[in-house]
Amino acid sequence: MSGHSKWANIKHRKGRQDAKRGKVFTRIGKEITIAAREGGGDPEGNPRLRLAMLNARSVNMPSDNITRAIKKGTGEIEGVSYEEIMYEGYAPNGVAVILETVTDNKKRTVSEIRSTFTKHGGNLGEPNSVAWNFERKGVISIKTNDKSEEELLDHVLESGADDMEYSEENTRIICELENFADANKYFDSSEFEIEESKVEYIPQNMVQITELNDARKVLKFMEIIEDQDDVQNLYANFDIDDDLAEQIASEG
Repeated sequence: MSGHSKWANIKHRKGRQDAKRGKVFTRIGKEITIAAREGGGDPEGNPRLRLAMLNARSVNMPSDNITRAIKKGTGEIEGVSYEEIMYEGYAPNGVAVILETVTDNKKRTVSEIRSTFTKHGGNLGEPNSVAWNFERKGVISIKTNDKSEEELLDHVLESGADDMEYSEENTRIICELENFADANKYFDSSEFEIEESKVEYIPQNMVQITELNDARKVLKFMEIIEDQDDVQNLYANFDIDDDLAEQIASEG
């Protein structure tokens, strides 16, 4: 299981996703604004906006928030000018991480990110210092809804996707970028409930974390970095044994 999905599952068990609902709305609102700025306010002609709106609906984001974010992007109402910046570096134990940020103040963001890396045992790197180890893939997270792994695999193949990370609660469907739109359409129009759909950085080589204290350090680093206001998405290449992940999740 990739580092990002392992982290996502631990957050789910700890209830962090519900606790960070306001941050989720802010993150999706920024994405909607940027998508509308770049491709216009009509989701039918703007795939990025259509995807952002799908994610907004999946977390029950109020329609007024969605409309306001679109109008900020199209310039119909005054809004902040956002810039997208990617950072790369290492977490504790040599774990490679990629951060996607959206900011209205580049100097503030890089200062905060660099400081957080340094304080918590990481090292902020140069562009492409770790990106070579990641691939861009489409990822659709759905509720498993009591489906078996075999049942879901049939749907995965029919949708045009080529892989999945199965769990009893939530399953991640993974596909090549050229098949992402078709896979989204398939799962959006089927009996499944999409929780999130986006393009992610999927690690190709993993760092195995086998000691409890090392696992705690890596996950604490992930939590602190992700809590930075300007961080939109966070990806990493660690793998933690399920027993360790369960123990850490139970610690709250």
